Amino acid sequence: MTPQGGMRTPNNPAPVSGPGSLSQRTDGGPTQAATYIPGMPQGQGQQTYDNQVAAPMAGNPFTQNTLEDLQPLLAPTSRKDESVTSGIDIGDGPGSIALGKLPNQEPTIKEIARSLAQYDVSGDSEMLFRTLDDAGY
Repeated sequence: MTPQGGMRTPNNPAPVSGPGSLSQRTDGGPTQAATYIPGMPQGQGQQTYDNQVAAPMAGNPFTQNTLEDLQPLLAPTSRKDESVTSGIDIGDGPGSIALGKLPNQEPTIKEIARSLAQYDVSGDSEMLFRTLDDAGY
């Protein structure tokens, strides 16, 4: 009989999940190490550490480039058939539309506020974005 409740640690990560009773969790993967934060009020540092152990934060999803992957600045190009003006709106090659944006399209203040809201810890950018969104801009 299988145990009820409690933490179940998935394989890191499990392969594609099977059907029905053969299914497995696939949300495993690298996690950040739990760290103790000194200097917090009494008991809060240990509680924070315990929370990190109970629910680990996801690790870096991006692979790190190694030194072998880097190319010297003056190395010969690996794209001999591509124009040096590819991606800009002058010269040979595809223009900026190849980068997924329309030429000469400036971002709106609403788009800027939405982008900034991800990094603004004060919440001001999100408040601006919500105000513009509610107003229909």
